[in-house]
Amino acid sequence: MSISTLIKTLPKTELHLHIEGSLEPALMWQLAGKHNIDLPYDSVAAIEAAYQFSDLQSFLDIYYAGADVLRDEDDFYQLMWAYLSRCREENIVHTEIMFDPQTHTERGIGYDIFMPGFLRAIEQAKTEWGISVQLILSFLRHLSEEEAFDTLALAETWYPHISAIGLDSSELGHPPEKFKRVFDKVRALGFKIVAHAGEEGPADYIWQALDLLQVDRIDHGVRCQEDPALLERVKQEQIPLTVCPLSNLKLKVIDDMRQHNILQLLDAGLLVTVNSDDPTYFGGYLNENYEQLHQALGMNEAQLKALVINSFKASFLPETEKQQWIAKVDAL
Repeated sequence: MSISTLIKTLPKTELHLHIEGSLEPALMWQLAGKHNIDLPYDSVAAIEAAYQFSDLQSFLDIYYAGADVLRDEDDFYQLMWAYLSRCREENIVHTEIMFDPQTHTERGIGYDIFMPGFLRAIEQAKTEWGISVQLILSFLRHLSEEEAFDTLALAETWYPHISAIGLDSSELGHPPEKFKRVFDKVRALGFKIVAHAGEEGPADYIWQALDLLQVDRIDHGVRCQEDPALLERVKQEQIPLTVCPLSNLKLKVIDDMRQHNILQLLDAGLLVTVNSDDPTYFGGYLNENYEQLHQALGMNEAQLKALVINSFKASFLPETEKQQWIAKVDAL
């Protein structure tokens, strides 16, 4: 079996996916028409052409503009259903999906609109296809900690449907320490904790996420290699890193996929995983990220299986379910 065929065949999980970042240009165009929203583009092709970025901030600018077409419950259902349909195509059997409440509440779109839409699609995918989904509520780090506290409070009714709380958006200038108090509260509430760190931000941000926020996973984390002591800690404690190769390329974290360090980190014994981040904007869903690692870095079958197994290990699934999926991966 070729590597490309094996990528498609293996059952997989995805742990770093922003649902708003899966908004396809065609759906953006459709919803803009539905709500009579004037986009700064005259066609779907023009939207696709705009998906070129110089850095994280230039991506975020179009990302937030795109999210503005999401207005009613059915829009959020369609958004989630489109991604989960892609999961079925790519044999993603479990996914842990980040959503950004503040992107919507700042526009006057409340939890009572987006959560029912998300949950309807999730329940349908579970019933029809057996896909399991967990939701990760993410705070926007360019906003204040006080606003994060407000966001957490507004979510209370929906806590039973949320597995973890995360931290995303503009990394530089917004270190994890800015949010220490709110994550103390998150921990007291019993949620798992994840945080973006070490993508554009320095290795020190990873230290802060570990020591101050006490995260269960680091999202991105590729710059841990810049600090030997940090690299050793991440290895020894088997702290999961949810790495997003095509995202790193598109946002200029690396200039060429052949420069990516994910296989070096894997071979060094770190618990690295492969994910698509914001797939519509970054040029590929999960399988394409794996394919690019094969094409650019020569990822072999053993490395592919190790990365897939790592994703199950790093997930928030119950241990028995993790082991069942890992056994299926090993058997292929």
